Amino acid sequence: MAQKAYSLSHTKWMCKYHIVFTPKYRRKVIYNQIRSDIGEILRKLCEYKGIEIIEGHLMPDHVHVLLAIPPKHSVASVMGYLKGKSSLMIFDRHANLKYKFGNRKFWAEGHCVSTVGLNEATIAKYIREQESHDIALDKLSVKEYEDPFKRG
Repeated sequence: MAQKAYSLSHTKWMCKYHIVFTPKYRRKVIYNQIRSDIGEILRKLCEYKGIEIIEGHLMPDHVHVLLAIPPKHSVASVMGYLKGKSSLMIFDRHANLKYKFGNRKFWAEGHCVSTVGLNEATIAKYIREQESHDIALDKLSVKEYEDPFKRG
């Protein structure tokens, strides 16, 4: 997977998170039609917020996603949004689920999140090469070593 830097107006960022969340009571309900609907709903909701789904997989009793979340959103607020809105959309499409779940909460409380960062070797290489890059740029720039206003 290539390291892709994203941009906002004044920010370069690379915030990627591996997130796992489950249906309420960890019921094995993510099958067939509901599975494709959940995938479509999550893609649509992420698109609305400008979140990229790098990788995602729906298991029968939990969901794994790798998300690139802009730094203007917190992970907790994104998960609240995804789980809250997707629950409503799932119950709208599959009304029979209300008998299993009672209220309109499809997902269990909480989630598991871990950051996916750059490794140390990549950062060390960047630091090493940054100096040679700056030297190369200095050679390209035109410098005046004499004061043009001084008579001599």
